[in-house]
Amino acid sequence: MALVKATITNLDTGSAVTCMFNPTDYTFTKAVSWAQTTERGANVPALEFTGGEPATVSLKLFFDTNDTGEDVRARYTNALWDLAMVNRQRLDPKTNKGRPPRCMFAWGSAWSFEAVVTSINTNFTLFKEDGTPTRATVDLSLKQAADPGSFPAQNPTSGGVAGYKRRIVQQSETLDYIAAEEYGSSRYWREIAEANGIDDPMRLRPGTILTLPPISEV
Repeated sequence: MALVKATITNLDTGSAVTCMFNPTDYTFTKAVSWAQTTERGANVPALEFTGGEPATVSLKLFFDTNDTGEDVRARYTNALWDLAMVNRQRLDPKTNKGRPPRCMFAWGSAWSFEAVVTSINTNFTLFKEDGTPTRATVDLSLKQAADPGSFPAQNPTSGGVAGYKRRIVQQSETLDYIAAEEYGSSRYWREIAEANGIDDPMRLRPGTILTLPPISEV
């Protein structure tokens, strides 16, 4: 079985960066706020839950284009930097102000993390004779932008609809291939197409986030 690659998708544009090599590890962090109440004569004051903070995840990613000679920035890292830049196509018409895109980090169909980029650091480590970088490591920090209910999120939902999963389309994948992997039979590709409003199943763009409906017959 082929190793499933991790993918980071720009949710504003649908463009995706697929990791050449999956992260060797990733770290989730979440803070929970409790207010301390004043209580006379008590050894320990009562605590009142005031809410949870967004979870964060830190990743170290590696990209290499030395075998093709491509600029690693154009092939991979520029798209990640776009996630930290204001999307000029999504300015608020009233204020003329914008925001960076939200993104989705996903690793196969096991879990996903909808987030915003809070920091990015790129270290270029290999270059062509003309100075073009062909190898880079990227330290990426993401902050939770939607609540999937648990971390890592198992069977991530789509729009909070119970029983639905998400899957990000990889290069060369087709609906019947995805149906066979997810449901055990390629004949369920029509259900996926209908759930996602896909009129032409032959035009399935890599990076597209699909909603996978529950199928009782499976």
